[in-house]
Amino acid sequence: MEAYEKLDALKRWLAGMERVVVAFSGGVDSTFLLKVCASVLGRNTLAVNALSETYPEHEQKAARDLAEMLGVEFITVNTKELTNPAFAVNSPDRCYHCKHELFSKLKAIAAGRGINYILDGSTEDDLSDYRPGKKAGQELGVHSPLQEAHLTKEEIRLLSREMGLPTWDKPSYACLSSRFPYGDEITVEKLRRVDRAEALLRELGLRIGRVRHHGTIARIEVSPADLERILDDEVRKRVIAAFKEIGFKYVTMDLEGYRTGSMNEVLGSIRQ
Repeated sequence: MEAYEKLDALKRWLAGMERVVVAFSGGVDSTFLLKVCASVLGRNTLAVNALSETYPEHEQKAARDLAEMLGVEFITVNTKELTNPAFAVNSPDRCYHCKHELFSKLKAIAAGRGINYILDGSTEDDLSDYRPGKKAGQELGVHSPLQEAHLTKEEIRLLSREMGLPTWDKPSYACLSSRFPYGDEITVEKLRRVDRAEALLRELGLRIGRVRHHGTIARIEVSPADLERILDDEVRKRVIAAFKEIGFKYVTMDLEGYRTGSMNEVLGSIRQ
């Protein structure tokens, strides 16, 4: 099925929902979903964004601006993942506990407004990765319309560009908790350290920059196209100095470059 046929199927599916709550992060997928919901359901679409230490402030502001651009009501909900020991201990099912809290709060919001449908931006591609948060959505009755329509990330980017969405080429983004090896406890201090380090990479103009937190070691992932830039002597020295000031003792480059979910590579068969 072509991307435009999938889009038509998505619109027909949404039209039968009347009113929806969208879990909205401001990323490529949830922005596309919100846009389609707004075009089909108009003001009967509510965007809810989670406020948490696991997401940097600049992403939260971007989400608000996007919702305003799309003419959709936007509200925020505070999530307290770090107060849940099952999340903070950072086991491989960490995302389940995060999503369970978020979707539970979205369910309460929907019930309070008489809305029957809660939607997230999961795509067809997510079925091939380890996504424990999906289980939480299934338990709480969350729908994944992009997945139901079999839309892939590539198709969503294509359609987003056609719709004039500024997120069509936005790099994929995951919460800051994904920067830590499983079993390494997540704390506010560590999250802030990673946030500050990645903010520096953005200031340097790197399109994609991840800082994986391995105790006293920072493992930097950038796109292969940016390797030469970050290894420029002046830039390299600036990064090292800044990262050590932030609190890292050693600063390393991952020569394999950025890839989604690199912390999952240690899980082996659990991703199957």
